[in-house]
Amino acid sequence: MLVSKRIGAIAAVAGLATMGVAALPHPAEAWWRGGCCGVGIDLVVPPVVVAPAPAYVAPPAYYAPPPVAYYAPPPRRVWVPGHWNGPYWVAPHWS
Repeated sequence: MLVSKRIGAIAAVAGLATMGVAALPHPAEAWWRGGCCGVGIDLVVPPVVVAPAPAYVAPPAYYAPPPVAYYAPPPRRVWVPGHWNGPYWVAPHWS
């Protein structure tokens, strides 16, 4: 029990020390090159980007009206006068 607590405490202190070394300011180098920290530890950590939240932009005050739907005019009816269709008489009617 005592040994596991001691190992846990050593691991916790080592972890905090590692995080402290990683948090120290150092010259900007590409993260894939693993810049030297001056302590002999070569850390490779992807970049963490901290930026302000995006600003809310209000929508424009005027919205264009929707496009007018085009409806084709109804077909026009044509008056067909009476006529002969071969031997049959066709009375006058609307088409």
